[in-house]
Amino acid sequence: MSVNVEMRIDGPGETEYAETAWALKEEIRVNEGLLKQRRGFFMDAYRRSTTYLLFENDALVAFASTRRDGYILFLAVSPEARGKGYGKRLVAEVAKEHPVVTCHARTTNRNALDFYEAMGFEVQRRIENYYEDGGASYYLRLGEEASLRERLSEFLRR
Repeated sequence: MSVNVEMRIDGPGETEYAETAWALKEEIRVNEGLLKQRRGFFMDAYRRSTTYLLFENDALVAFASTRRDGYILFLAVSPEARGKGYGKRLVAEVAKEHPVVTCHARTTNRNALDFYEAMGFEVQRRIENYYEDGGASYYLRLGEEASLRERLSEFLRR
């Protein structure tokens, strides 16, 4: 059976896929204890951001919401779709538009930290009590102007 993978985009002010993205985020929260944003916060941030969404045969499998400055607010990949390069593809989409890409990741989320570090992100600092539940985060950064696109292109060729 062939899989059709399609990129769709909700720009700032657009919410066509907001409910579908919320449902995927909530599935991850329930099953993994991650992405614990409140609905109001999520929907407000989604509405103000550009969201890149990947669909397999019309089912949402991954999305990344980013601010105008290249900060990734949310990056979520369905557990069933992990290992297919979707997270890398979404970060590459963000990097096409921004010379520097940044994000936060929970200090205890080893999978996310390994993913970001493999992509070339560097920890800039640790922030205590970053999350509502008191959890700490790392602030991560990828890119230094022109070298970002080169590094991502090289990484994606591997």
